[in-house]
Amino acid sequence: MRSTLAPDVGIITSGHDVADARLHKITAALRQRGLRVELWGLGDPAGGPAGAEIHAGDRGNLLQRLARTAVLPWRTSAKVVITVDPDMIPITRLVTTLRRRRMVADVHEDYGRLLADRAWARGPIGLPARLMVYASTRLAAGADLTVVADSHLAPHQAKHRMVVTNQPVAAFLAPSGPTGSPRVVYVGDLRESRGLFDMVDMIAAAPGWSLDLIGPVAGADRERLERRIEEPDVAGRVRLHGRQPPAEAWRIAEGAWAGLALLQETPAFVEAMPSKIYEYLASGLPVLSTRLPRQTRIIEESGGGVLIDNVAEAAATLLRWSEDPGELEKLRDCALQWAADHLPATTPYDEMADAIQDLLRGSA
Repeated sequence: MRSTLAPDVGIITSGHDVADARLHKITAALRQRGLRVELWGLGDPAGGPAGAEIHAGDRGNLLQRLARTAVLPWRTSAKVVITVDPDMIPITRLVTTLRRRRMVADVHEDYGRLLADRAWARGPIGLPARLMVYASTRLAAGADLTVVADSHLAPHQAKHRMVVTNQPVAAFLAPSGPTGSPRVVYVGDLRESRGLFDMVDMIAAAPGWSLDLIGPVAGADRERLERRIEEPDVAGRVRLHGRQPPAEAWRIAEGAWAGLALLQETPAFVEAMPSKIYEYLASGLPVLSTRLPRQTRIIEESGGGVLIDNVAEAAATLLRWSEDPGELEKLRDCALQWAADHLPATTPYDEMADAIQDLLRGSA
């Protein structure tokens, strides 16, 4: 039943599913402070964050996304409006200024480098997208609160800038030791540049192991993936779970032997620190990771995983673990100890929720 009271906070997105983990984490922190939250996004409303008023629909085509971008900022009656998409920043700035509402811009990716990873965004055809990212970055700097998911992300000269990294939220995790047959897990968006086909080829070269893929598959890779996992060398050993709310995603991961982070060295990922690595460590899942700089530093510092250079090394590591589970147990102990020592009890989402409370009270 819809509340007759105006929400304190409205989160609007033209491109994110309501099951997105960051949306769940932000909402949970806001709800813990007793704030009324509504979320406008995509997907199944049942996958949305607990305690929020959810409005969700189908993804649709590009024209439908453009329509959502133009309309959603007007739909919410919230006192503070959070937008998580670069294309929504200009119209949201306009609407919140006209209505004298507060605006929070959540910049959780390096959108310029992300476009560099997309073939369609290169050359003249991608010029509108690049111009939109440039304009949105400038406008995000003038929001009442500009949230960035990592310290290296622009805008750096924002009026009020806060770094809200994608740290684990203990309530969503399900730590446990390895159970059953050898199994690895990946939680997150799935595409070739994120190591999708490398993970499948690794399983092909490691008989006895299976793989759970938890997350949405990029449209450009879906048909190829569906053909690949039916081939005899991996048939029945790769399971697709699709996008899941964070608590359900980590319930599926419970009992896995290790977690995967096989990102390729692309412009978007070379400086990135995948949140899944923190979540793997906090769940006691040893991490199998490629040697991107920040991932390497955390794996070496924690002692909670193994760094690999190629698929053959990854498969050889899995086979070594199944022959000697004692090595895996040592890695698990190191992962849990590092998480206990380095991951704070309160998360950056709590600080973000406190800042939004200040906005609601009229404070900058």
